[in-house]
Amino acid sequence: MGFLMVLSTILLVISALVVIITVLLQQGAKEGLGVITGGAETFFGKNKAKSYEGKLALATKISAGVFIVTSLIIVYVSA
Repeated sequence: MGFLMVLSTILLVISALVVIITVLLQQGAKEGLGVITGGAETFFGKNKAKSYEGKLALATKISAGVFIVTSLIIVYVSA
């Protein structure tokens, strides 16, 4: 088992845990049908990227990307 395989496996486990934790910390969508008409857009909705939910969503996207890339690296190295 090479160094790249060990490093990729460790990174895969860490990114999987981060994805699980960040998804569980996010709140569910409670807007309902108001999203269709645009009624859910408020002043706080415009600054969502700076809020706690926005940071969680960004962390989820980044860790999911790392998870996918490391999964592909593991498949490539093991073949």
